[in-house]
Amino acid sequence: MTSKWDPAKIEQERQFLSQLEQRPWWQRLGGYYKLTGPAWLQSAMTLGAGSATASVVAGAFFGYQLLWVQPVAMLLGVFMMAALANITLTKGERAYEIVRRELHPSVAFLWALATIVATVVWHFGQYALLGGAFKDLADVAAGVRPDDPATALSPTTETLVRLGGGLLILGINIVLTWNYGSKPKGIRLYEGFLRWMIRLTMLAFLSVVLLQLIHGKLNLKEMLLGFFAFRIPDGPGATITILGALGAAVGINMTFLYPYSILAKGWGPQHKGLARFDLVLSLFVPYVILTSLIIIGMASTVHNAAAGYGTLLPGDPKPADLKPIQAAQALAGLLGTSMGRLVFDLGFIGMACGAISAHMVCCGFTVCEMFGLQYTPARYKLFTLVPAVGLLGVLIKSPIWLPVVASALAFTVLPIAYIAFLILNNKRSYLGDAVGKGWRRVAFNAVLVVAVIMALIGSVINIKTRVVDTIFRPKPATPAIEKGR
Repeated sequence: MTSKWDPAKIEQERQFLSQLEQRPWWQRLGGYYKLTGPAWLQSAMTLGAGSATASVVAGAFFGYQLLWVQPVAMLLGVFMMAALANITLTKGERAYEIVRRELHPSVAFLWALATIVATVVWHFGQYALLGGAFKDLADVAAGVRPDDPATALSPTTETLVRLGGGLLILGINIVLTWNYGSKPKGIRLYEGFLRWMIRLTMLAFLSVVLLQLIHGKLNLKEMLLGFFAFRIPDGPGATITILGALGAAVGINMTFLYPYSILAKGWGPQHKGLARFDLVLSLFVPYVILTSLIIIGMASTVHNAAAGYGTLLPGDPKPADLKPIQAAQALAGLLGTSMGRLVFDLGFIGMACGAISAHMVCCGFTVCEMFGLQYTPARYKLFTLVPAVGLLGVLIKSPIWLPVVASALAFTVLPIAYIAFLILNNKRSYLGDAVGKGWRRVAFNAVLVVAVIMALIGSVINIKTRVVDTIFRPKPATPAIEKGR
């Protein structure tokens, strides 16, 4: 992977970083910023349909009270990813081989298998979000009025809009991800795309929060308490929502892709400080900002509506039924109906597009490692298309058994992977002095242990809600109920 980089340029970069380490921290920040990249890929992967829906639900149903959850959850994830960077960069070996040799082949295989299955299944959700956003944009363009069914798009037109939008995004992402696997210039192009996609998405949601601030509709005191008071709401399901989020901010596919993305940049032991900076600036900060903006936007409007949600959302929505596109339609009035929906729909399209490309890149590397295939650009390009079946998500939901299987596998393996990283990061026989020493090692390991515990708790909760409850959910009493869905 790193053979595609100019050795002279890599050596020059290493010398620059060695000199940078001797400077004050504020001078190091500017130098590090120019070299960031891999963590943007992780940011794009986690800022998809799942994050959008979770943030919409958190703000709509619990107001500002859960603003602290996402920063704490991602902070634990960043520490675990930093441990993974230390393991990978110390000797420059591929993570799959390290886990296979130093721990057990079955652990490595389950890690790769869970990554592929979860990535393919979660791909459906990204395209479902895209389909809804493109359909809403078409409604705006055609002047469709929600209160007048006669103006609605015909089923054929809606299908063409959804499918056409999905194919457009798939085509764009094929070009981008194939560039990522070709040469260093392609990697820079792709990482630049992710940076701007995430920035534009944040800008879309920031516009709503700023308007609410200008109109005096933000409760700044409650907002600050939401970030720092660590409150648990009284509403039903709040505790489970919090614990589930704390244990699942980082997906299993993120843990597999990250070590390969830093190796693909040619990084080595001298890049460890840069890797930590990159995780904070390119993963933690965008994730916290974007999820917080969505939560604040929903908390300051939908949650504050009289008697719940009556003035903004029709009916009596429940957390499981609330969708991001409903939120876009509900908040559109803040910017003017058409402009508001345009801004929000483009924001959700940006989130889904970034996640789709990251999923494709992930499969391109993972399949090769899982089956012991020598990496070639041709194989990488072929395997990036593995999750493309998720395109059907623009028209239909994934079959009910697919999320059940993916959730069972992904959330079972995630704590196993976390425990593996904790063990490897302290295995002196492999890392030597890179295991660390003194109070810093103790403090770092303490955070990793907390992350493992949260992953275990989150795993149990998510398997209970996404697997057990789904399997044993009572069936409709009559065929008429199913027909009316």
